[in-house]
Amino acid sequence: MRPILGDAERHFWMTRSVAKTMGVSLGDAILSRQLAPETYAEMVTKCRTCALVEACEEWLSKGPGPQVTAPPGCCNATVLDQLRRRQVQ
Repeated sequence: MRPILGDAERHFWMTRSVAKTMGVSLGDAILSRQLAPETYAEMVTKCRTCALVEACEEWLSKGPGPQVTAPPGCCNATVLDQLRRRQVQ
């Protein structure tokens, strides 16, 4: 059974917003080849399947950040954490 996908535009912006709140520039990550465009697309698709959308939106509403980690239960936490470590160096 295929998962139900949320709105692509909403989750595109949520993925970018979580990254930005963590101090990660996904655009810079792609330009520096730290993130493949295909992986970025997979991140948005994973976000579209997430059951924690409301919790993520609440996390994002808490303020401009920066946050050291992704929201609890984030399906993209591993990739975002790796990118954050690389971009902070």
